[in-house]
This record gives sequence, C-alpha cells and structure tokens, in this order.
Amino acid sequence: MSRIGKLPIDLPKGVDVHVEPGFVRVKGPKGEMSQHIHRDLEVRIEGGTLNVVRLNEERETRGQHGLARTLIQNMVTGVTTGYKISLDIVGVGYRAAQEGQGLTLALGYSHPVKVDPIPGIEFELEVDARAKVNRIHVKGIDKQKVGQVAANLRGLRPPEPYKGKGIRYVNEVIQRKMGKAGKAGK
Repeated sequence: MSRIGKLPIDLPKGVDVHVEPGFVRVKGPKGEMSQHIHRDLEVRIEGGTLNVVRLNEERETRGQHGLARTLIQNMVTGVTTGYKISLDIVGVGYRAAQEGQGLTLALGYSHPVKVDPIPGIEFELEVDARAKVNRIHVKGIDKQKVGQVAANLRGLRPPEPYKGKGIRYVNEVIQRKMGKAGKAGK
C-alpha cells in the first residue's frame, strides 16, 4: 500500500468536491480546479475526508496511487489558501516594475524584458529601497503553474556564481566562486 496514497485528505469548510469516474473537480473560495485520475483509482468521500482507493494491485495503478492523492491534496490547498513563491532580484541596476498585470524587468540586457502572467497567475511586486531588494511574489491556486512561472522568471537571469547577481528564490543559497587570482610572485 502506498504510504502517501492511503492518507486521508481533510476537506475544509467551503470546499466542494465533485467526483466522476476518472475525474475530480474541487471548488473553493479562491477558485475551481479539476484533475483527471487513473481509471483504476476510486475517490471516496466519507464525512469530511476524501480517500483515494486502488481497485487492483497492478504496477501502474500502484504508481499512480500516491500521485493522484497528492494532486487532489494540492487542489484542495490551492482553492483554500493558494500558493506563493517569492523571488529576489539582486544586482546593481537590476529592477522590476509592474505594468498592469505584467512585469517589466531591467536585467542588464540592452532591452527591458516584459513578462505577462498566464491565466490563473498574478504578480505582486515588493520594493524595499533601503535594503536594495526587489521582490516578486508569484501567486495562484495551481501549484504546478506557480512553480513553472517562478522557474521561467528565474531563467531570465539565473544567479551567477561570482557576484551572485541575478534572479533567485528567496532563501536560495548560491555557491560562490573565488574569481580570478593574480600572480603572487611579482
């Protein structure tokens, strides 16, 4: 039995779950999400909890059991509290500005980089002039989309190992390199 798959999912108040064969729809205060699940898995709602049960013991079904439970848990969390990933922009002259729903980033290129959010994702910009930090918050109800958009933003200018300039996740530790060493004998 899958250790993850056998755990029940607690359904908070205000969350409605609609189950069809091979399909689960979760609706909550922040929005609505749906997910296809494997044909050999069954979702049962018992009281205030939801359980994912295997109908057979085939290898593929066992592999999908924990995944389906985790995806449903992520949907429940997304429609109740949502997800947020924060990124810091570090470097002299590296800035972010919010234009409507999107962002305009100055990242040391010869042109500003414009980033528009995909549906279901919103950006929030936090600027602290004293700490010289521009912080971008990526918010949404879909964990996968929030993580992918944050990774795409980081990929525009990944942190470099010499000075640490670039876009990094908050609390990300960058392995720093020494740099070029001069001749000591002259």
